[in-house]
Amino acid sequence: MRIGEIAALVGVTPRAVRHYHQSGLLPEPARRANGYREYGVRDAVLLARIRRLTELGLGLDEVRDVLADDEGRGLVEVLEELAEDLARQEAVVRERRERLAPLLAEARAGRVPAEGPVSAELAALLAGLGELPGSPMAAKDREILALLDVVVPEEERARLIGLIGGAAEHAHELYPALDALAGAAPDDPRVAEAARMLAACLPDELGVDIPPAGSGDGSSVADTFFADLAPAQSAAVRLAIRLVRERGGRNR
Repeated sequence: MRIGEIAALVGVTPRAVRHYHQSGLLPEPARRANGYREYGVRDAVLLARIRRLTELGLGLDEVRDVLADDEGRGLVEVLEELAEDLARQEAVVRERRERLAPLLAEARAGRVPAEGPVSAELAALLAGLGELPGSPMAAKDREILALLDVVVPEEERARLIGLIGGAAEHAHELYPALDALAGAAPDDPRVAEAARMLAACLPDELGVDIPPAGSGDGSSVADTFFADLAPAQSAAVRLAIRLVRERGGRNR
């Protein structure tokens, strides 16, 4: 048989046969006087076995181990590993489908935020915040929340978003106050007032230590957030967090 004939017989392409030759899986057959390869039944049987193994999902190195028999890991071990890998893939697909279902329902209902897809917790928070068109601070806040939704571990994300959620009902007052600081100096009297407004609607748990202004290397979410704020806005947010931290210390 010529290469095209054995390929057609086994159900693969001539290119695949050549690739198996180059990979060392299928030994080169004897050649005719004219230089063409001459395949026999044994070649076809081996090629069929290679096809079956690759269709199961085995890589070429794993196929080589199986074909090596006692020199490799053996078919049982390879198939067991393949079964375990497929089980892991099925678990991942099942988890993705479970996460996709509520997002799909929200999308069909027209309730997916512009930052979507996002977690169900963040979607609820963004819905509470509203769009607040024309507010640069609101837009920045939504962007940083979408970033947190991805980079914060899942077990921590729901708690953090729950803590932030308390500020949602004050959004229409907070954002205009912070937007007004865009062109102000850090010592503007409005900074302290905006900080008090923000601190009043944040829970004590958010009174965490943050790096001093200008000390970050740009690698953390906090660095990214503060770098995007005007100086007076950054000063107001930092002061608010400090006020919350001090309040939390008094309440202990």
